[in-house]
Amino acid sequence: MRYYTAIVHRDEDSAYGLTFPDLPGCFAAADSWDAIPAAAAEALDLWFEDQPDVEPASLDEIRRRPEIAEELAQGAVMMPVPYIPADTALARVNISLERGLLRAIDETAKARGMTRSSFIASSARRELVGAA
Repeated sequence: MRYYTAIVHRDEDSAYGLTFPDLPGCFAAADSWDAIPAAAAEALDLWFEDQPDVEPASLDEIRRRPEIAEELAQGAVMMPVPYIPADTALARVNISLERGLLRAIDETAKARGMTRSSFIASSARRELVGAA
């Protein structure tokens, strides 16, 4: 998993805007601070659909860029955003869980019309990147 730096800025009475200095043209908007992880994850997924792999720069490297320093001076903040590359190949795994937890997972997955595997994958993704 890689982390790409987002520059988060907000003007009064507007949504949060996100740009990714390492990924030209990759941007997102979120109506609230809590919605930023999902918006950022979606932006990264869309950008990497038709763009080449890019090695992320370090936070220090990005902070030293004059245009970024200017944005930070005006109130923007830097946020590392985890990115899990799309790989739709499935892998069978063997995991051990407490029986009570497994029953709760199965009941919840069934109520949501999901399989156990999709529920666990969705939960893990949400925990890792803040978006399902």
